[in-house]
Amino acid sequence: MKVFISALTVLLMTACQTQGQEKKTSNSAIQEKVIKTDAEWKEILTPMQYNVLREKGTERPWTGELNKEKREGTFYCAACKNPLFESKTKFESGSGWPSFYTYATDTSLLDLADYKYGMVRTEVICAKCEGHLGHVFEDGPKPTGLRYCINSASMIFEKE
Repeated sequence: MKVFISALTVLLMTACQTQGQEKKTSNSAIQEKVIKTDAEWKEILTPMQYNVLREKGTERPWTGELNKEKREGTFYCAACKNPLFESKTKFESGSGWPSFYTYATDTSLLDLADYKYGMVRTEVICAKCEGHLGHVFEDGPKPTGLRYCINSASMIFEKE
């Protein structure tokens, strides 16, 4: 399955580049992968974190601890500690989930096509452990116009 996801990611990256799209993605950098068995993930993640990160679940809106986080710092992947977002890029979207207009580094995220539930969306996963984080939409603020809508359960926060 991971080989399929990686191959799909490369295919999608190539398709976007050849069509001249200027959408900002972090897929360009190679990231050393963290690979664990389901049993190993269940040992280190809470049940909610496991559901979101490994089973592509979603927490209910306005229930995540990090939705109202306002301190300066960095949001990391709860599974592998990969830096995902900086607090200075967080904004209130009214969606009920933490929202960011860009990612922390070129090795933070991967974007995947998501056709579930009759919708066309872009899923955002951690580039290091391939854990599900949320989705990205093109209705965010300047300067990117993007809204990374991320589950609190998929992240941990460290203040500066």
